[in-house]
Amino acid sequence: MIEPLDVLAVMAHPDDAEILCGGALIKSAKAGERTGVLDLTAGEAGSSGTIATRAREAECAAGVMGLADRRCAGLEDSGLTNDRESRLVVAGLIRALRPRVVVTHWTEGRHPDHREAARLARDASFLAGLLKLPVAGAPHRPEKLVYALSFLENPVKPTFVVDITGEMDRKIDALSCYDSQFQGKTGMGEVFPGGDRPLFEQIRNVHGSYGALIRCGYAEPYWTKETVEAPTLGTLSVRSF
Repeated sequence: MIEPLDVLAVMAHPDDAEILCGGALIKSAKAGERTGVLDLTAGEAGSSGTIATRAREAECAAGVMGLADRRCAGLEDSGLTNDRESRLVVAGLIRALRPRVVVTHWTEGRHPDHREAARLARDASFLAGLLKLPVAGAPHRPEKLVYALSFLENPVKPTFVVDITGEMDRKIDALSCYDSQFQGKTGMGEVFPGGDRPLFEQIRNVHGSYGALIRCGYAEPYWTKETVEAPTLGTLSVRSF
């Protein structure tokens, strides 16, 4: 049995984790936390690149981010479905990786696979803890499910925001591994074009706006269904005035 992960990003396609939560994954890895990415599909239906190309790019990005583990569930790109078969596949991988925290897409997104991935990650995380679930491995249920909010067209107020000022450049380095997807682009997926400005400039601008919310250079926003605890009123951060 492998050593359990502290954080696992469960995302629809290779490069989704880098775009949505790459900074936080890099920061966790730097802090000594075991981090991983589960790509639900190989991205085979994408307009650019091949399965082999995207696998190489994902491996490159994993090295830049310092991931302890990266896997592909092998589900159908552009046909991702939160059905029983898919839930069993993902639940089995969650049992194998045993993450404490799972990060996934927001429940509403432009790409149908992103919406399905959010539901699939949540349901599989619960099912993985059932004793009699017909998949290999000991039961395991993550303690926390977190949704990544970056690049939503209709903003949702974050539950918390992670300062990635010190990780922003490495996040861009990880994204730069995906040459087949991002070379020469001004927009991609949930990142809408802002005129003819380069894609990575658009990404920096969005993270800069979230950074302003917590009075730092760059940040990534996240949401949880449950309320997040503060140790004491005296330890609250981010100035009001």
